[in-house]
Amino acid sequence: MASVKRYKKDDLTTYCLGATVSMEYLNIRPKDVMKVYVHSAFYESETKEKIRSICEKRGISCEINDKVFQILSQKENCFVIAMIRKYRCELDKDASHVVLVNPGNAGNAGTIIRSAAGFGVRNIAIIRPGVDFFDPKVIRASMGALSRVNFKYYDTWEEYANSDGAGERHYYPFMLDGSKLLHETKIEKPFSLIMGNEATGLPEEFAKIGQPVRIEHGSAIDSLNLPIATSIGLYEATKGGF
Repeated sequence: MASVKRYKKDDLTTYCLGATVSMEYLNIRPKDVMKVYVHSAFYESETKEKIRSICEKRGISCEINDKVFQILSQKENCFVIAMIRKYRCELDKDASHVVLVNPGNAGNAGTIIRSAAGFGVRNIAIIRPGVDFFDPKVIRASMGALSRVNFKYYDTWEEYANSDGAGERHYYPFMLDGSKLLHETKIEKPFSLIMGNEATGLPEEFAKIGQPVRIEHGSAIDSLNLPIATSIGLYEATKGGF
């Protein structure tokens, strides 16, 4: 029990809270799963058997331990927890990217990760400061889709643009200044869809980077929230094929 504690950013491990989320890591990145905890009240026999089978095949410890759930999760519907070893990712320089500039909300980040994976854009750059993608809240909000994407942090936009964002790449910052309507813009691949902070958007200097775009909507709202805007951008950018 000494090794189980509430998550902190500097920890070397993190947690998948929930059966679906844990199964994603067991199926996609089993080498990073250190241990699986199952609650004694978990009665979904088919899922439980799948978890047991994968753990046995991969040599992953799996135990029934209700006390762990009291420490790590207060949610009544959480019956499986996977302990994950943190890992490093590299972005595919030839692929399209989502770039998040100073994202601040764990739930939003998780939703964006899931949308990116769903639309086949599996490389995400985060410009610091930014939310911790290994936070269990992010992993849970992504429904485990974090296991399916590459993500990497950069101290500045310039660091990204001069390294993994360099080459024959097309930049599309989502902002009002100097922008074209998204649905009237031909998105060239490989692209970088650049999204700003939930509260402040992108700094004005991004208007000079690539082709700024905006999403048209009615006057009943002043803006779309970040996950919805990113999902719309991903749909438009990939509707001709992933």
